[in-house]
Amino acid sequence: MLALIFAHRLFPTPLAVALEMWDAASSGPLLADLSKTLLRAGTAFLVAMVVGTVLGIVLGRVRWLDRLFSGWLLVGLNVPAIVTAIVLYIWLGLTEFALILAVTINKLPLVTATIREGVRSFATDYDELGTVFRMSLVRRLRLIFLPQLLPFLLAAARTGLSLIWKIVLVFEVLGSDGGVGYRVAVMFQFFDIAGILAYTTAFILVVLAFEYGALRPLERRVLRWRPAQS
Repeated sequence: MLALIFAHRLFPTPLAVALEMWDAASSGPLLADLSKTLLRAGTAFLVAMVVGTVLGIVLGRVRWLDRLFSGWLLVGLNVPAIVTAIVLYIWLGLTEFALILAVTINKLPLVTATIREGVRSFATDYDELGTVFRMSLVRRLRLIFLPQLLPFLLAAARTGLSLIWKIVLVFEVLGSDGGVGYRVAVMFQFFDIAGILAYTTAFILVVLAFEYGALRPLERRVLRWRPAQS
């Protein structure tokens, strides 16, 4: 709307942004930067999901461990992401490992807390049913444990992804040798609004493609046993 009112380079039209995105993708570093950012976000996401799920299950099932570490979990949920990144950059240098570790540490408490609450909400009736029918551990995991945990796993994945997309870009601005955040920081120094919007649009398209192409179909598939909500 501003581009239609003010003809200025600070308010580029959608067509100008689209052309900028095409140029950056065809002859610029857009695809390489997107690949770097997605690799960092994907690695941190997988590590945080695996470790956070294990920790959440343990804290949800073992009361004394939950009482012992619940305070630390609260601290982890509220420590500013920027502080974690700066401290790790000072300790480990501006390395790829430090960036991914910082993102993982920021997401880990959220996954752990979500899974812990999911485990706490398990119906004890199903556990008793498994005991009565003398189900094996594998059968209990498949028929009782996993179906109750899946909604919380998906919730942790979705909220965690929305968090990771943002903090990866912030950490790339702080210190990295490439990626969407790094490139946006470079464009900021030249007030290149068209370039910033082109990178932002490309990144949003990737996020939407992942949400509607992977996450939602997976959600429909694994939760098809649940009754449809009216």
